[in-house]
Amino acid sequence: MKTVFEALKWASSYLAEAGRDRNAAEILLANQLKMERSKLLASFHDVMHDRDLFAFQKAVERHRSGVPVQYITGKEQFYGREFAVNEHVLIPRPETEEVVEAVLSEIDRVFPGAEPLSAVDIGTGSGAIAVTLALESKRLSVCATDISTEALATASANAERLGADVEFVSGDLLQPLMRENKKGDVIVSNPPYISVEEMQSLSDVVRLHEPVGALTDGADGLRFYKRFMEELPEVIADQALVVFEIGWTQGGALRDMFRRFFPNSEVQVKKDINGKDRIVCAVIGQNG
Repeated sequence: MKTVFEALKWASSYLAEAGRDRNAAEILLANQLKMERSKLLASFHDVMHDRDLFAFQKAVERHRSGVPVQYITGKEQFYGREFAVNEHVLIPRPETEEVVEAVLSEIDRVFPGAEPLSAVDIGTGSGAIAVTLALESKRLSVCATDISTEALATASANAERLGADVEFVSGDLLQPLMRENKKGDVIVSNPPYISVEEMQSLSDVVRLHEPVGALTDGADGLRFYKRFMEELPEVIADQALVVFEIGWTQGGALRDMFRRFFPNSEVQVKKDINGKDRIVCAVIGQNG
């Protein structure tokens, strides 16, 4: 038999030995016991039931082997809400919360007033961006696309559970909009932007477990942005706000790309909380 404290102490050391974050032990234990952190800390001297101890040890083993904590618990926080995640979707990052913030601030600047706007989240994954935008702005009518049916199922379930009105459409990049002749006032995307070379430097927790197709384009990291440039004229309204999450070395390339394809566009490269280029915002019209 082990107390909660003893189980936590073992798991923290066991994970640290393997180079994993020892704090993951607390997350996994709180998840197994279905407790908030404060209650967990107050239960240190309680003896764990054998079934809970066994399940916790199994979860710790999985994380030690490289499985992300979020895939074990099946959830991650994003913009103050809990999203279900699994091996079919990218785990939402804090940097992507900044993408949402950029969209919300830019729509008020670019589209002053109260008229409704159509927003499309391309490659929605867990639905974190689309669902958050729908819940945070009453002005936005949100549509989301993904080529993965499993991802769309996850995103749709998140939208339903969180009470967000989002339309989900299956298809490759902007093709679903082009197919239905839909136009968007706001186009937002966090596409796969990690290059093949950069993939090798990622943690094995990310590289070997998160969906490869959501991480890398299998090339230089810019392939999807180039496709966007070619297809955007087919799906943007008379004036459109386009917001992309980017890799920290890609700001200059994206600025040049927008200026080449849309010479009259207004382009900003915004930095994330760590001071790295992370977001590109462009205001463009049908004629660039």
